[in-house]
Amino acid sequence: MTQKQKKQIAAVSIFSIAFGIAPAVNAMHIMEGYLAPKYCIAWGILCLPFAAAGFLKIRSTLNENRRSITLLAMSGAFIFVISSLKIPSVTGSCSHMTGTGLGAILFGPCSVSILGLIVLVFQAVLLAHGGLTTLGANTFSMAIAGPFAAYGIYRLLKKLKVNHLAAIFLAAAIGDLFTYCITGIQLAVAYPSEAGGIAASAAKFLGVFAPTQIPLAVIEGLLTTAIVIFLESFAKSELTSIGFFKKEA
Repeated sequence: MTQKQKKQIAAVSIFSIAFGIAPAVNAMHIMEGYLAPKYCIAWGILCLPFAAAGFLKIRSTLNENRRSITLLAMSGAFIFVISSLKIPSVTGSCSHMTGTGLGAILFGPCSVSILGLIVLVFQAVLLAHGGLTTLGANTFSMAIAGPFAAYGIYRLLKKLKVNHLAAIFLAAAIGDLFTYCITGIQLAVAYPSEAGGIAASAAKFLGVFAPTQIPLAVIEGLLTTAIVIFLESFAKSELTSIGFFKKEA
């Protein structure tokens, strides 16, 4: 068996394990109507500069290299598929993977703000997953905070000369967990505890999410790493065209 065949088998195995586990265990979308209007507006306004930067970044990427549209579309589809696998975690929210780490590593976090926004709109309209009134809050946690955390971790680990597959795994996993932390804080701000205020409420929300979200973060890290291994084996020219290997160096 060749080294390339071994990589293919490893990638398929990780895909199978991840999708086999995900439905049983599954960061979070806040449901329609769960946040007061002032919070919906505030989170929406906060997302605007990131969305504008993301739009300009994607336009620049496509203008420079039209071939990148395939990987860009794949990153968006990846976010849509695995963030749609959800289970109830606490009243008003749910637990699931995000899939944003892959796009952040390949294209940077600003681009993912647009990909995530598009995914969240489709999920709210077609799947009743999340909501239009809570779109700003969900976009900030899943499409902005998580991707920026994942990209920051990835770049830091690369500067520290950490193995690039380990860096990808940790970036995707930590990005997922950071999304969950931001959502917990968003819910705590909207519903502070009578005894202890926002801090106590945040601890409660994060404690409820943790049993499902921590395993999911590990799964997302493995799945993202498997996809990168697959792309390095079969789409090396596409990765080279978007400067991925140059970033590695």
